[in-house]
Amino acid sequence: MSWHQELLVSFDLETTGTDVEQDRIVTAALIRLEGDGTVAGRQSWLLDPGVPIPEEAAEIHGISTAYVQTHGRPPAGAIAEITEALTEALRADLPLVVMNARYDLSLLDRECRRHGLLTLTERLGHPPAPVIDPLVLDKHVDRYRKGKRGLQALCWHYGVPLDGAHEAGADAAAAAGVARRIGEEYPAVALPAPRDLHALQEQAAAEQAASFQAYLRRSGNPGAIVEPAWPLIPYQR
Repeated sequence: MSWHQELLVSFDLETTGTDVEQDRIVTAALIRLEGDGTVAGRQSWLLDPGVPIPEEAAEIHGISTAYVQTHGRPPAGAIAEITEALTEALRADLPLVVMNARYDLSLLDRECRRHGLLTLTERLGHPPAPVIDPLVLDKHVDRYRKGKRGLQALCWHYGVPLDGAHEAGADAAAAAGVARRIGEEYPAVALPAPRDLHALQEQAAAEQAASFQAYLRRSGNPGAIVEPAWPLIPYQR
């Protein structure tokens, strides 16, 4: 069977913002989904990130600074658990679905470094793989489609339910659903084994970054830098 018909592990974060170098994890979810979409296991975390949650972020995911100060866990222990859970899944060679993996996995990497913890790469002994990123795959298989490509837009396009958008567990389950639908519709990405698909996405992500960089130059914004690396943004010491 192809990867999209088998067990997938899906991961999602809700955070204080969009800067992987500065922002912090607020919630995380890791869900195991059978080939038919049945939830086989779920882990979730609520963290007190130790910094105020900006109002604009709280408006998106519904979690306030006051709430995490009362109910959230200290970040270091939770981040260690999150990273170890991902390590166990990848050591078992289970495909890890992460929507916009470049963001979530890079932010997790920086959180580990911030708290003096072993990163996912350090625990595995190599960069995280195999990762399946619905955003990269969608841009690869349907390059010229116009419109937004956020998770809600992809769920609408592929007919995947999304109940409770911006709740980490709901988003993780929906991302896995989108990945499966792409696999069902496009044999070119369904047939490769997960590690071969991972390599294909590395190349596709680099090509997508180069294309967007060229677009920015044509649009008069040549100074903006588009990160080509995937699924992790390299750490700058």
